[in-house]
Amino acid sequence: MTWFDDRHGCPPRLVGVLGGMGPAATADFYSKLIEETPATGDQSHVPVVIWADPRIPDRSLNLLGLGEDPTPQLQHGMQALKRAGCEVLAVPCNTAHAFVPRLADEAGLELVSIVEVTADALASAGVTAAGLLATSGTLHSGLYADALRKREIEAVEPSADEQRQVSAVIAAVKAGAVTAAHRHTLAEVAQALTERGAEQVVAACTEIVLALDSSRVPVPVVDPARLLARRVAAVSLG
Repeated sequence: MTWFDDRHGCPPRLVGVLGGMGPAATADFYSKLIEETPATGDQSHVPVVIWADPRIPDRSLNLLGLGEDPTPQLQHGMQALKRAGCEVLAVPCNTAHAFVPRLADEAGLELVSIVEVTADALASAGVTAAGLLATSGTLHSGLYADALRKREIEAVEPSADEQRQVSAVIAAVKAGAVTAAHRHTLAEVAQALTERGAEQVVAACTEIVLALDSSRVPVPVVDPARLLARRVAAVSLG
């Protein structure tokens, strides 16, 4: 099977990954894209160009009114992917989705939204209340809350104190300094969300899944990065 021989007789579409937010999450996403591709050899995998720029300003801080606008750097990355011939865009950073839909349209790239893919999966599973572990910027922007509300799903969010703990874990992942204490804290917050009615818990920051021990959470933990990888593979391969 060659890259010209997919089931519809057309070559796969070149996928651009706008990454670096953060680097570990980007590497994790690409691993999952490989795992979620029904390939029989090198030539039947999804063709990918990864633009991983960790210099993009903090998306969460900007949404909270505390940091630089990441839009110019996001635009620069998308333009580079477009020049490379990419047609499909994947952004394995949940918070960045407060900025990227409009920018993707302007760049002429088909965005596969990690937020919409996750909300679709929750709706398909019949979930009526979902817990959110995310950056403060993601929660403040209402990205997930709005997408879930459209599907009649309640968003269960951490308290202010719990969110401070979640933010500390996210920072530890980005710094490569996650400890057993961080993992314990994150599991406790996830459990608190289930006690407030969450039927599933969404790891709505791509760093969360790198620190959360899902075996310690009494309900299913949803990994948006894996859902995104699965959808991107399907879109690329037709």
